[in-house]
Amino acid sequence: MRHLRIFVAVADEMNFGRAAERLGTAQPPLSRAVRRLEEDLGAELFDRSRRQIALTPAGAVLLDEARDLLAREERTRVLVRRARDGDLGTLRAGVPPDTSAAVLGALLAECADRAPALRIDLQEVTTDEQLRLLASGGLDVGLVHAPVDATDVALGPEVGVDLGVVLPRTSPLARLPEVALDDLAGHDLVLFPRSAAPGWYDRTLDICRAAGFVPGRVRHARNPEFLIGLVTAGRGVAFDQGPVARKEPRVAWRPLAGRPLTQRIRAAWPRQSPHPGTREFASVAADVLARDRTTTAPLDGSAETPRPWSVVFG
Repeated sequence: MRHLRIFVAVADEMNFGRAAERLGTAQPPLSRAVRRLEEDLGAELFDRSRRQIALTPAGAVLLDEARDLLAREERTRVLVRRARDGDLGTLRAGVPPDTSAAVLGALLAECADRAPALRIDLQEVTTDEQLRLLASGGLDVGLVHAPVDATDVALGPEVGVDLGVVLPRTSPLARLPEVALDDLAGHDLVLFPRSAAPGWYDRTLDICRAAGFVPGRVRHARNPEFLIGLVTAGRGVAFDQGPVARKEPRVAWRPLAGRPLTQRIRAAWPRQSPHPGTREFASVAADVLARDRTTTAPLDGSAETPRPWSVVFG
């Protein structure tokens, strides 16, 4: 780790002399440390053939990895000290932007009840960004939309959320008690950007195509309110859990026949040096999501999802 700190300092300064001053050491031992690191790795990290040194391709790769390793080392030291002192500290937790206010309130309340020493710093972050922040040390835990393609994170219990379809209130399909995916043929689809959760985005479109619904056009909406606004304006249909759509009288939410779209949510956290409060948060989150009226848990279909007022009384 000492050699990595020296390497990062030289890479930042691009000058051995300035890096030595920054670290409070002489230049010769600093240069020897870099040479030792190059010998250990079997690759030159700096191109010294010119007046101004530059990173080699191997050095550029190492720089990103070294910053991550040094950040993880510092994080590990902090967590160990907190655990030694009996202080769980602050848990930085990411939640998807479409998380309902009811779920957020219940999550914070139950965490305060079950782990009063743990302070929760909730952040609204997409699945893809959560995975990047978990890898870089910017988050301790997140709630992600599965499936996710990441081998460096551990995953908690999975909870399924059945999605229905949001239609303009004037649509003939809004008169039906439930809508089949192939009933939507010919409509455009309003969907979150693929960059937010690539795995779930691709799975959604695959399920639609297999069921006979190939959207004429896919429009993207990051914010649930914007998504509802596009449906209201007749720009397409959308898939939603229901709470946001029920607030808008100009749209109707209907269950999908056969429940083909089940959004799966899981807690994710770094495999290496996890925060001591991570697993408690993951357990609380799974319990809260499973109790939420818009969720179904377990995933075997044994629990029935309550219908919203627009279906029961429509």
